[in-house]
Amino acid sequence: MQEVKLQWHSAFTSALRIELEENMDNLLIEEEHLLGKKPMQIDVLIVKKDVGIRIRKNIGRIFRKHNIIEYKSPEDYLSINDFYNVFGYACRYQADTDKVMEIDPEEITITFVAHSYPGKMLEHLKKVWHMHIVKKEGGIYYLTGAAFPIQLVVTKELSDTNNFWLKSIRNDYKEKEEFMELLDRYEMKKESVYYQAVMDIILRANRKVIEEERKVMCDALRELYEEWFADELEMKRKAAVAEGLKQGIEQGIEQGIEQGIEQGIEQGIEQGIEQGIEQGIEQGAELSLLELIAKKLKKHKSPEQIAEDLEEDVSVIERICNVMKDFAPEYDTISIYKHMQKM
Repeated sequence: MQEVKLQWHSAFTSALRIELEENMDNLLIEEEHLLGKKPMQIDVLIVKKDVGIRIRKNIGRIFRKHNIIEYKSPEDYLSINDFYNVFGYACRYQADTDKVMEIDPEEITITFVAHSYPGKMLEHLKKVWHMHIVKKEGGIYYLTGAAFPIQLVVTKELSDTNNFWLKSIRNDYKEKEEFMELLDRYEMKKESVYYQAVMDIILRANRKVIEEERKVMCDALRELYEEWFADELEMKRKAAVAEGLKQGIEQGIEQGIEQGIEQGIEQGIEQGIEQGIEQGIEQGAELSLLELIAKKLKKHKSPEQIAEDLEEDVSVIERICNVMKDFAPEYDTISIYKHMQKM
């Protein structure tokens, strides 16, 4: 099966919401904010509704009215070109308005978030822009000397006390004890879709390590692992189930032809097809997809996210989700299947 690309940015935005939850009533967080009509987009845009309210969280103290966030996953790094690209975004964001100075440049900030310290980029900025790099605390640096206030957040340097979940988004876990602390903290917040998104990327990014430790992990972590990847195991069975459906129909047609000798060919074939479809259904072809979608809907995932997870066409998933919403929250897949057959 084709390897599914990890959705680091979605998990990062969820972690941002967790970190800034104290001020969420005053923040509008927009992912992949489009700049103008051309395909330019900011990773995350955070707009303060009331500029008079001060954010106490360490990563938000620098925020003003309009705050542009550039995120690099643990699989990526911040380059010199990234700086110029995002700086250009900030300039374009300020200018892309109907009125002159509709957005005050002094109310714009830039935050770069990366797993590792971008040494080459910072050396370039010190040499060419004569910027000063000021370390405010572990993992948080202010870059002074540019047109906009700039912050650098190095996630692996953040403290567990102040930024546990943002620091936790990484792909280099080694010890079982680290996962146990994650599990303990997640248990208290597991009903939140934001914590689910962060935990999902952590488990998927570190799957090999977890699988190696499965025999010695505690029951709670093993259950979480098996629950999280149950959908993926179902997806792997999908091809085999579809093949079973095909064989069932073929066998049913053959049986129908034999019956047709006594009952009439046309009637026999019709009965055979019905028998074949019933055999296929028993193997779970259509029901398998409905069950997978039901599990995703119970986790409050959107049709777009479900389509990406299951590698299915978005329009197909949206059509199915529109039907299934009438069967929430139980999502009885048998009833849903019968209903769809009548449509």
